Formats: sequence, structure tokens, C-alpha cells
Amino acid sequence: MRALSVIIITFNEEKNIGRCIDSVKEIADEIVILDSYSTDNTLEVARNRGAVIFQQKFQGYGPQKNAALQLSSHDLVLSLDADEALSNTLIREIQTEKRISGHEAYMMNRCTNYCGKFIRHGSWYPDKKIRLFSKKIAKWNNEMIHERIEMLPDTRIKQLSGDILHYSFNSIAEHVAQNNKFSTISAETSFKNGRRTNLFKVIVHPSWAFLLSYILKLGFIDGFYGFIVAVNISHLTFMKHTKLMTLQRALKIKSG
Repeated sequence: MRALSVIIITFNEEKNIGRCIDSVKEIADEIVILDSYSTDNTLEVARNRGAVIFQQKFQGYGPQKNAALQLSSHDLVLSLDADEALSNTLIREIQTEKRISGHEAYMMNRCTNYCGKFIRHGSWYPDKKIRLFSKKIAKWNNEMIHERIEMLPDTRIKQLSGDILHYSFNSIAEHVAQNNKFSTISAETSFKNGRRTNLFKVIVHPSWAFLLSYILKLGFIDGFYGFIVAVNISHLTFMKHTKLMTLQRALKIKSG
């Protein structure tokens, strides 16, 4: 049977980390926490559940997860965020894969709990993620946010049944606050990487984001919160483009 390391990056996750660790106890041969100097009880909760704990200053989501990857002991790794947990079906699937050792990378759906309701339509579901993989063939890229797994060419990927359960926002206000934070990081990263926007994109991209999530991907089936999620996806898109345009205008003024 293949040994499995579960890696989790944390910062002030005392409300979530216990649920996350408890959900992987049946499949984990090692649980590695890389913490960014939490000031709450995150480490105490994790330590009481048998996790191995390391700390370093936060470097961005991609670099931080790669650092956690290097701290793990086993080749097969499951990477989770602290506000995530595994469904029972997904736990059984991973148990089976540990026994048969057939693939080097696995795709799974992520289902988000928003203000107490699981969102099962729209742009948020199925939110396909590669989270279980061999360190020999995969690692995270170095993006500050929206990090992705990079793999060797021709890697076979198997889709697993079940869901990663993502416990995201307890209130709409939390979502709006994160939109503001992430849109700033995204705009600054895009600007640094030479990407640019224009007024057409500022108008059209948010509108398309709402239409895609709420209508074409059936977000309306999730009722009130399906609508709110679609609005916030549109809002995030709008904020990213307007903040990027602001940076472009500032550069033009400085250069001119």
C-alpha cells in the first residue's frame, strides 16, 4: 500500500483546521502543517490531532504550497486548504487508490459551502481540482493566488468520485472583503506580468461572468445564494479589471 502525506498551509484557521484533519485521519500516514505564524489556536488544534508542524513567513499560495510539499515525507501527496474536508465517498476512493497504485495524479470535484448551503451549480461546481499526486511528476506553480498544479507531459489523470467539501464564507460580507483583497493581488500580479486591460473588458467580462454562472451553468437552481455567488463572481471580475486599469493609468501619467 502506498503511504500518503497530507499537506495543509495555515494562518489563523482554528475554526477550520480540526475538521480538515479529522476528515483525512483514515487515509493519512502523515499530516504536515506549514503555518504562517498564526496568532490564534490553530497550532494547538493541529498538534492535538497529531500533525507535524512547521512555520515560515507566507510567500504566496503557490510558493507556500511547494514549501509544504518539500517538507512531506512520502511521494504520494494530498494537498488541502484548511477550510476544506473530504466527503465519505472521496475518502473511500482514495483508500482504494492507495491499495492499487494505478495512477500518478487524481482529479476531484470541489463543492463549496456558502453561508451554510452547498452550491452545486453555476461556475463553482463541479470545481475540478488536481490535489492528489506524486511529487515525482507534479508541483504547484509560483502564482501568488489562483495557484495551479504543473505536471510532466502525458501524465495520466484519474477522476475520483466524491467531493472536496470547501467551507468558504459564513457571510456575504466576508465574500465581498475577500473579493477586494484578491482583486488587488490579481491586478498587481497581472500588471507585473505585462497583462493589460481596457474599457471593453471592464464592461463585458463581468457581464459575461454573471451570465455564465447564473444562466448557462444553472446557478439559478441554487436559489438566493446561487444569485449572490454569481453577482460576486461578476464583482470580482470587475474589480480585477478596474484595478489593473488604474495601475495602467498611473504608469501612463508617470511616463508622460
